[in-house]
Amino acid sequence: MSLELSDVRRIANLARLELSDDETVSTLHKLNGIFDLVEKLKAVDTAGIQPLSHPIAALMPELALRLREDKVTESNHRDDYQQVAPATQDGLYLVPKVIE
Repeated sequence: MSLELSDVRRIANLARLELSDDETVSTLHKLNGIFDLVEKLKAVDTAGIQPLSHPIAALMPELALRLREDKVTESNHRDDYQQVAPATQDGLYLVPKVIE
């Protein structure tokens, strides 16, 4: 996919940008460069590649994120915390109405 000058002018108009002719041409080259990069990325075969938590992990495994197990480590203290609250009901804090 590549854009033309008329496309860049239309996009600039929709974005309420005022671009000079030189800026329009420069923007056209930059946007087409981005589209070229996307096409190159689409061409890469990623079948069988495991997702990484961070791209640098492929090159430097010592910098990879160490993930912890998702398990409960603390007990429920809701009742203890709500004892000091001025008003609670059904495990929720009651507060004065501030918006009518």
